[in-house]
Amino acid sequence: MTCSIFIYRLYDLADEIELEKAQSLWSAQNQVSRLRLTRVSPKAIAFKNPPVTVELGTHEVTLACHSYTAEVRAKIYDLGVISIILRIDMPPHVEYDTLLDAALDIDRIPEEKFLAHVESVLSTIRPAIINERKPEFDEDFVVFYFNQWKDWDAVPLLLRDRQPVSEATRKETLENRLSYADDITILTWDTALVYDPTGSFDIPDLLEFANAQFLELRYYDYILDHVIDNMYESIEEASIRNGYHKLGKYRTIRRQLLGLMADIVTITGKIQNSLRVTEDVFYARVYASYLKLLRVSDWRESIDKKIETIQHGYNQLNDEVVTSRAELLEIAIVLLIVLEVILSLTK
Repeated sequence: MTCSIFIYRLYDLADEIELEKAQSLWSAQNQVSRLRLTRVSPKAIAFKNPPVTVELGTHEVTLACHSYTAEVRAKIYDLGVISIILRIDMPPHVEYDTLLDAALDIDRIPEEKFLAHVESVLSTIRPAIINERKPEFDEDFVVFYFNQWKDWDAVPLLLRDRQPVSEATRKETLENRLSYADDITILTWDTALVYDPTGSFDIPDLLEFANAQFLELRYYDYILDHVIDNMYESIEEASIRNGYHKLGKYRTIRRQLLGLMADIVTITGKIQNSLRVTEDVFYARVYASYLKLLRVSDWRESIDKKIETIQHGYNQLNDEVVTSRAELLEIAIVLLIVLEVILSLTK
């Protein structure tokens, strides 16, 4: 039996990464490819801009006092995400307890190991990065992959917990179990079990892509929270100014909000449209089920509501600018009339 553990860390690192340039920069020194699913036609899964995959060699990983050799690779997404993947191939005929021991120890892998690989990638592709930022937003998940399947209990692996669980918890954990033929895919929030006798890694790749989209929605939702807080503070600060200075500040804030709304709408549209499952019904079910587990629709709704809040603030500022202009115009007219009267009296 062949069993592998795929350990993923995804980091939000930039507004955008120019993939053609990143591929060119990296191909000069290492093996590079673009993501392509193997079991379906390219028309069935439409990647708008498939991520660049980079091989990073091997790394020794200790899990439950056993040393394993992990194949390390990175995927570079145009969304500004870099994913680091450790693939650990377990020994042939691995026992269930050994696999579960390793699964329970995954969280002990130091974060510094992943970040070192991130920096290795960044150091090569920096000319392709637009507005780089610190890796403060990340996602992690694990896939247990089999090309042969024994009748093992999947629940402890998926929960990464040896403790017995209730029937309700067991049912909930196995709720998202999908099969096309004799394969098995079981999805949870941060763990999946995939059995595919063909040896295809399409499902793990699809889940990774969904996590990249989810990470970016989380990041921009966070950014909008800060924008709204700053918007109210800026408006309050501007309101205590007088006359032309207040009007100028309102114009600046209004211009910034308009630009931001345009950017966020463009970016979130790009995130949502970066992958389209068009023809393959099974992959569509897997992808949709996983997005539902991640509650992606809730994050989209949250972003939409925050954009509406910013739009409301923009409209209020616009009304304030119009009103202030009218007031200034009235004052100017009154001053002109007074000046005209004064001039007529001095003749």
